Amino acid sequence: MNKTKVLIMGAAGRDFHNFNVYYRDNEQYDVVAFTATQIPYIDDRKYPAALCGKLYPKGIPIFPESELISLIKKYKVDEVVFAYSDVRFNYVMAKAAEVNAANASFRMLGYGQSIVKSKKPVIAVVAVRTGSGKSQTSRKVIEILHELGKKVVAIRHPMPYGDLVKQKVQRFATIADLKKHKCTIEEMEEYEPHVARGNVIYSGVDYEAIVREAEKEADVIVWDGGNNDMPFYDADLIITVADPHRPGNELSYYPSLTNIIIADIVVINKVDSATRENINIVKANIKAYNPKAKIIEAKSPVSLDNPDDIKLIKGKNVLVVEDGPTLTHGEMKFGAGVIAAQKFGAKSLVDPRKYAVKSISDTYKKYPGIGTLLPAMGYGDQQVKDLETTINRVPCDAVIIGTPIDLRRLINIKKPSVRVSYELSEIGKPNLEDLIKSFLKNYKK
Repeated sequence: MNKTKVLIMGAAGRDFHNFNVYYRDNEQYDVVAFTATQIPYIDDRKYPAALCGKLYPKGIPIFPESELISLIKKYKVDEVVFAYSDVRFNYVMAKAAEVNAANASFRMLGYGQSIVKSKKPVIAVVAVRTGSGKSQTSRKVIEILHELGKKVVAIRHPMPYGDLVKQKVQRFATIADLKKHKCTIEEMEEYEPHVARGNVIYSGVDYEAIVREAEKEADVIVWDGGNNDMPFYDADLIITVADPHRPGNELSYYPSLTNIIIADIVVINKVDSATRENINIVKANIKAYNPKAKIIEAKSPVSLDNPDDIKLIKGKNVLVVEDGPTLTHGEMKFGAGVIAAQKFGAKSLVDPRKYAVKSISDTYKKYPGIGTLLPAMGYGDQQVKDLETTINRVPCDAVIIGTPIDLRRLINIKKPSVRVSYELSEIGKPNLEDLIKSFLKNYKK
């Protein structure tokens, strides 16, 4: 029987996972290539033979997505699998149209086709968009579980931008582990808040191998999702975080609506900085597609690591540095840094765009909607250096750091700077503690 020739469109995450769990040892398919987008420096390499199984002794090449149509023709591709997230529905269907016009089928694996089962209870935290507040929700869930006497391990959605073989299974328990695994800024933003609290978090490439290691030291596993992607595990409790600053996105981005439909709990975050009209729009959309989901409203209040630093903001011209992916493919127009600037009385936000250098300047060209904020891009040593240079070129009174990690640990900021923190604060009942207690009481594997 002729094998179906497959090309997987990805961004160094869901694409590799889908291959590992569905295609790797499947004799019916021949995966001829991956394409890569969204993240810089991840194309023009191979998915290594050491991770490919016996059917792919030479590994599988990874190409820029811009070559998609020519690759379909070159490899006589029968089926293209779309395997990345946080894109508009019309973007996905435009890709489908291009693929169909090139005489190939277009496919997206369903949630149940791409999950790994765990022997331990799994609580998954996912979202409707990048920057909705998954990480702070995950930290809250872990805090509750610890208070209930449970040993918890978090597993993070993949971000394998380096040596894929070395990144097959990664365990982070200390700040030193971040250096050991040569983490990018994006990776550190996800891992450091966990390890700083004494939590263990795993990540990597092979998520079956990862969960088997995590099961050895956990009573409960918490899936800490990436972007707005679906869980990689067969989750026993799914918590989806919605963002009223982007009302309607839960119905128009892939796979946001999937995450709403499969949710047991939906947390509408940031209600302290959103309008009631937008909150009600999101709530109505949730109820229309998943009337059984429990809905929790939550605030995301900002605070300064050092309260005395308010004097560096009040009445001053400030540069605001926000989480990179939230501003780029997350398309947010502001984050915790801007909220802090407003709350603590900044005079103005200094526009950094004309001071941006090299890869940071390129980021503004690729994502012109970012505006007067500086995205904390750091996918490699050179980009981190470009970020440092850009910050130090901007004429401002102070820098507000709205990223999940303290950038001052990585770069030398040659002007006054303040760090903003934010945590999840639920409103009313039921809250996450009530619902998690009920889940554990009724849990049966």
